[in-house]
Amino acid sequence: MPAPAAADRGGEVVVIGTGPAGPLWLTPEARGELAAAEDLVGYTTYLNRVPVRPGQRRHPSDNKVESERAEFALDLARRGRRVAVVSSGDPGVFAMATAVLEVASADPYREVPVRVLPGLTAANAAASRVGAPLGHDYAVISLSDRLKPWEVIAERLHAAASADLVLALYNPGSRSRTWQVGKARELLLEHRAPDTPVVLARDVGGPEEAVRIVRLADLDPAQVDMRTILLVGSSQTVTVRRGNGEQVVWTPRRYPES
Repeated sequence: MPAPAAADRGGEVVVIGTGPAGPLWLTPEARGELAAAEDLVGYTTYLNRVPVRPGQRRHPSDNKVESERAEFALDLARRGRRVAVVSSGDPGVFAMATAVLEVASADPYREVPVRVLPGLTAANAAASRVGAPLGHDYAVISLSDRLKPWEVIAERLHAAASADLVLALYNPGSRSRTWQVGKARELLLEHRAPDTPVVLARDVGGPEEAVRIVRLADLDPAQVDMRTILLVGSSQTVTVRRGNGEQVVWTPRRYPES
């Protein structure tokens, strides 16, 4: 005899974005759902940011098993458990919401309730540290070629750069991916001036936060890792050193008439 539907027994999956780092950027809605969950599922690093609560079960896993993690969470929910899938930033931006919804769209999980809660993105957090570089149109691109070929990434970089969009570049480099940042710099310099500002923001909100502003021509791949996000200005992006010595970056909302 088939098991009762998850909805009949209160089981559900809530995919929660915890922001880039730390509890200060956790929304009240997300905080409440984390407290109400019976099971927490997620990449070990992200689960460690969630306070331990009596009675909750924690299920940490490696960061390369997204589909398996999603299936595990949905299977718990089918048994009537209230499950929170923990993701960093916003779960819909290069994160766990897609993996959960993909698995949940197939049998035997079609009837399992799934909700996605928003979170502060790494791009927004990084932008706030230097001013408002994302003040006009911008594009978000992942430089990781683990799930898509580099040719696709290069084509999108060309298209976004030629459209004069500010760029937020996620997953720029890692120990096993060391050449992508340099290649991206070359592609962008075909469309952008050498002095275009680039924000290198590492571990924003965390204990090792470091934010620098460099010229596109001076972007050094050796200073970039998986904990870094890059914000590349458009032709209109402005960098100014204010009276207190603070350097700020913003992209005007008005675009010059052609």
